[in-house]
Amino acid sequence: MVLGVDVGGTFTDAVLLGPDGIVTGKAPTTPDDQSEGVMTAVREALRGAGARPADVQRLVHGMTVGTNALLEGRTAPTALVATEGFTDLEELGRQARRDLYRLCAGHPPPIVPVGRRVAAPERCGPEGELRPLHEDGLRSRLEGLDDDVESVAVCLLWGFRHPDHERQVATAVADVLPEAHVSTSHDTAGVFREYERLATTVVDAALSPLLRRYLERLTARAVEEGLPAPEVMLSSGGVADAATAAAHGSWTVLSGPAGGAVAAARAARLAGAEGAVGFDMGGTSCDVSLVEGGRVAVTSGREVGGRSLALPMVDVYTVGAGGGSIAWIDAGGALRVGPRSAGASPGPACYGRGGEEATVTDADLLLGYLHAGAPLAGGVALDTDAAEEAVGALARQLGLSTEEAAAGIVRVADAEMAQAVRVVTVERGVDPRELALVAFGGAGPLHAARIADELGITRVIAPSASGVLSALGLAVSERRRDLVESVLLAGDAITRRAVADVVHRLARRGREELGEGESELRATYELRYAGQAFELAIDGEPEPDPAELRRAFDRAHTERYAYDDPDAELELVTVR
Repeated sequence: MVLGVDVGGTFTDAVLLGPDGIVTGKAPTTPDDQSEGVMTAVREALRGAGARPADVQRLVHGMTVGTNALLEGRTAPTALVATEGFTDLEELGRQARRDLYRLCAGHPPPIVPVGRRVAAPERCGPEGELRPLHEDGLRSRLEGLDDDVESVAVCLLWGFRHPDHERQVATAVADVLPEAHVSTSHDTAGVFREYERLATTVVDAALSPLLRRYLERLTARAVEEGLPAPEVMLSSGGVADAATAAAHGSWTVLSGPAGGAVAAARAARLAGAEGAVGFDMGGTSCDVSLVEGGRVAVTSGREVGGRSLALPMVDVYTVGAGGGSIAWIDAGGALRVGPRSAGASPGPACYGRGGEEATVTDADLLLGYLHAGAPLAGGVALDTDAAEEAVGALARQLGLSTEEAAAGIVRVADAEMAQAVRVVTVERGVDPRELALVAFGGAGPLHAARIADELGITRVIAPSASGVLSALGLAVSERRRDLVESVLLAGDAITRRAVADVVHRLARRGREELGEGESELRATYELRYAGQAFELAIDGEPEPDPAELRRAFDRAHTERYAYDDPDAELELVTVR
């Protein structure tokens, strides 16, 4: 038997997958310590199946510990060691502005304050060492750090290509600060763009101590009850052991949404749909993903909470529109929904747990989309009077009837979610009318038909276990290791042998880390035309034909940007 446990913003879901099918368990999420809600949901699933903890061979966990810490700024005290002259790179960032027309657009404060930035006296260039690392000078500077530093990020300018200096720095940090966690950029995100690599390494260092403590608590509780040590869903859609996840906190930032995206791809394949949109509407947010060729799309980087992460991650777009999203009126008198949520506590007003603000779930209940007498997980009994009071208070401010206000809340939420689907389809050159919509999450199927109508989608797939599909996705996920190398080859230098050498070098590392057993190798190539500053990911063979790579890239470029350039030189930037 395999247990998958997914932590959402409102509920924690458990799915026990055995030879006779699945049994589910659900418990309110416990934000202060997610492991408590995890174990409650696990016990419920085991009780429902009449199974013992010893019957479980694997326990796979998807969580939001890293995500929440990053969004809320509750990270571990972190220091940074960077090449002299580059210690302020996290704060300098990129020239791009998130809000182009806002003169006072804010940026998240740097994770590493000025006093914890250490300059490493060294220098490498593209061809190798230019200035040896002065270890005595480095140790002297490390000794000046605060005593409360829990973690250190190491990111040297050419560390992705020549990692020896980073390894020497890591050794020096371990000697001076033996209790501190160390994240090195070549091991965390071995890509060539220095800002993205540094920002990722800093996030990795800042989250890893928190992940280690959480996973140690969860492992202790699981083992105490006779369960196996948990495995963890990574942002890439693969599973790793708890030690790997604890050592690289940045790899788990999308751990929660990744399980749902993997499950949506599997549901689409089983229904015969090679192309689909995963539509996961939970209690706090709505996560939308794209399935192409039967697999969930994976991106090589994105921002989370304003922090750049140069890591393989499932391509999930999130909006703050879930069942618990709160309806409110903005300064212009317009009705808005989210991103603030009633969460697990107190929850929507209709849960009868003290919530007083109108939410999407309250509106669904008043419009008859939810049946007040239906038994719900977690012992929740819906309170129509409480929902009517909460929505009615909002309706009076808008000058509408309670039913009109409820309908307005649902329309606004649906519009936000439909736009999220457009972001992962229309804005990327994909026609949503040619896709199926896989609806899941606690509220997904409830809103799916209206979303599909809005987008011209003619097929909606609602799996029978849609309310716990993310947890099921964890239970069926494979162990996986994503490795990346920036190669920066151009034109005639892109040969079958040159590319294959990189692929097989990465494959050997991956197999060593995964251990014994059969494994499948998948290669992705990030390509661009010479002069471009962005790449497109193309799946290919481990020993690809350069001409076929060129044709595939031209097709993808035309699909995304409506043109190709047959005369432009092709550049291979990254092998993944």
